[in-house]
Amino acid sequence: MLFDTHVHLNARQFKEDRDETIQRAFDAGVKYMVVVGFDAETIPLAIDIAEQYETIYAAVGWHPVDAIDFTDDYLTWLKELASHPKVVALGEMGLDYHWDTSPKDTQKEVFRKQIKLAKQLDMPVIIHNRKATEDIIAILQEEDAAQVGGIMHCYNDSVEYVQACLDMNFYISLGGPVTFKNAKEPKEVAKIVPLDRLLIETDAPYLAPHPNRGKRNEPAYVKLVAEQIAQLREMDLNEISRITTTNALTLFNIKKE
Repeated sequence: MLFDTHVHLNARQFKEDRDETIQRAFDAGVKYMVVVGFDAETIPLAIDIAEQYETIYAAVGWHPVDAIDFTDDYLTWLKELASHPKVVALGEMGLDYHWDTSPKDTQKEVFRKQIKLAKQLDMPVIIHNRKATEDIIAILQEEDAAQVGGIMHCYNDSVEYVQACLDMNFYISLGGPVTFKNAKEPKEVAKIVPLDRLLIETDAPYLAPHPNRGKRNEPAYVKLVAEQIAQLREMDLNEISRITTTNALTLFNIKKE
């Protein structure tokens, strides 16, 4: 039984075969999924999908690349949506210094607003980080995000930052890159993260794991991530699956079906 903690079934890449993709995931042993909404288009669809399937949930947040479009009305909207019974987290949120679409100061402001909202609602947060690790850790610390904790989504940093994340009550989630042959850092991280803080994800349709790298990713492939981690830690696949699913259920406050 597997839990894909971060999937974009609401992406346009799944428009033609979303239901079939979900069924393939179920058939592969992926019982639970969290569909992540990150802008005005994808957030409502994330909730719609979650409403259709008993073991699929949603997260709602505002992506840093679109921070320039964020308004207080959107913040109010997120607050309202967070009360939906299938919404289990706020995010993804954070900082992205790779795509030059929103000024850094604007990204930081929107990030802080969402953390404050999460604390107000007592909900975990899902963090997007691209080339902004030190600023993200500083903001999480300054805003006392440890009160709610959350997920460092698709963790792609070195081992040296893991402890700072753990100290703030965050889980480390690994995705497709841990299976890439030349990806040394994710493999090292996979070996040292405490088992009770480890999660797995696909970030589908992006970052498909080996041997599907470069193709459209889908939630069924989270099993490949679990298999790689099990191999790296010299553990049984079923045990990794059980541990990471239990961790996700705990974090998202989901009762086991």
